[in-house]
Amino acid sequence: MDTRRYRMVVTSGLDYVTTGAQVDDRLRRWLREPPKSYDVDAFTEGRNEIARGVTLDHDSTTGASGAYGRWRLRETLPGGTWQTTLLIRQAGDGPTRVQLDVEHLPDDPEAVPVPAKTPRLARGLLEVLDARDGLADVTAEPQVVEAEDVDAVIDELCDETRRLPVVVASTPYGADFDTWLEDSVDPLVRPLAGLAILYVLTPEAEARFNRALEYHRVYGGGVRTYLPGVDPAWPADGQRHRVMSRRLITDRPSQARRIIAQLPQRLAARAPLPAELDSVPVMRTRAPGDSAAPELERLRVENEVLHEILEEAGREQRVRADEIRDLKYELRKAEDNETLLIAEYDEQYRELHSVRAQLQVLRKQMVELGAAAAAYTPLTVPEDGPESFEELLDRLGSLPRLHFTGSRKVTIDLDAQAYGSSWVRMTWDALLALGDFARAATAGQVGRDFKQWCADAPGGVRTISPRKIVRDESKSVKGNSSWRRQRTFPVPEHVDPARKVFMGAHVRVGGGNTIAPRLHYFDGACAEYGIYIGYIGPHLSNTLT
Repeated sequence: MDTRRYRMVVTSGLDYVTTGAQVDDRLRRWLREPPKSYDVDAFTEGRNEIARGVTLDHDSTTGASGAYGRWRLRETLPGGTWQTTLLIRQAGDGPTRVQLDVEHLPDDPEAVPVPAKTPRLARGLLEVLDARDGLADVTAEPQVVEAEDVDAVIDELCDETRRLPVVVASTPYGADFDTWLEDSVDPLVRPLAGLAILYVLTPEAEARFNRALEYHRVYGGGVRTYLPGVDPAWPADGQRHRVMSRRLITDRPSQARRIIAQLPQRLAARAPLPAELDSVPVMRTRAPGDSAAPELERLRVENEVLHEILEEAGREQRVRADEIRDLKYELRKAEDNETLLIAEYDEQYRELHSVRAQLQVLRKQMVELGAAAAAYTPLTVPEDGPESFEELLDRLGSLPRLHFTGSRKVTIDLDAQAYGSSWVRMTWDALLALGDFARAATAGQVGRDFKQWCADAPGGVRTISPRKIVRDESKSVKGNSSWRRQRTFPVPEHVDPARKVFMGAHVRVGGGNTIAPRLHYFDGACAEYGIYIGYIGPHLSNTLT
């Protein structure tokens, strides 16, 4: 499901009445300023038409269950309606919550909503609300962290009440801090206003931060996104929190800005609302009537307004139905991936158990041969694999019998969707195994396909689990023209005159979420030309979509 809605949910540091006054003031400023330039000097409860095709609805209530005030702007444009909803809410003795949503409601039932960008209104609200998320301040600009602030930032990372991700930027070695902040960090995180807690570490703070967070470090100009629930003492937890390299930030700033915003946007749109916000009733407003108008005229106007409200409700209902359908699809894929992960875990545990048993036998034999010290001396295995899909593609040229003909953009986008680097490692292991398989085929040493070769490969060559390899797609996938086109990828003319072939063979790179990456390859001309990798990216459409 694409992230289409912008959503900001923060706690105001002000009381309910002051929050309402500040929200009302910032909303009016936003509506009056270009490019909107609407007349909002006065509006009442109910529906207010503030320009042609533009309505501003307002409702509020105060009672035993608390108080809320809500404004909903609808701007009708070619192709659909842009809807902005702003809500303030206080329940009981709890804090005042502020929610801002921006979304597109298409006129065409078949059209896909246009993704919403971060509105200027969000930045304006953050400037005056003393906004917070758990222990942390939520600001539109990154906050500079000095060495003495590091302990407080770590407390915020570990805060169990935190809902928003924390984005922490480091500084490249030898770079001027202020220049790096102004030219690189500020533009990078600008779309994250209201979606994340933003920090940039001074060099002194960075050193202290990384000493305290051994498994969650960020350095060298990299930027790391920390999800809620950081566990500093657990090495495996570090894999959940994504790192963006300085190279991507400086070489492709627009792409870096888009990638780093994807996860916070998705989390904001999908996370359950706090209970007090979720309990606010659906908005139903009507235009104020003109008591002086003739009865027939009042009925005609009211009828037009009711038709308009029904049309608006229909558009919103279609969008909600699309969201529910997409979530059901993702749930089904997640359940399927869970079954697959259980099987993979069982297989990996058996392999680990076997390796441990072999290690114990070898150590016992070494002790008997008088090499006890060497038998129990820890070995350091160098990690020389790529750390990102971008680096993986750059290093693919070091495998001479492999040729990548797919979309670099699709593959690099996996960096924004992966938790940790396990997908990268799995893909690199598969490519190394395919490279060894291609070399063996060139030497005439292969009389079977890649899956069988991995099951029975001679010693000294790299392989992957045969369970991860699928020889071909199912008949239902190959028989569906749309799905077949998705799996047809470019090859040189000397491999196929059509310059494209169907690549049904693929490697299951990983599961664990709804992306479930796949690597599709063609080895029909392996001995002669090598192996062609046509696709590395999210799972393509099949019978579960």
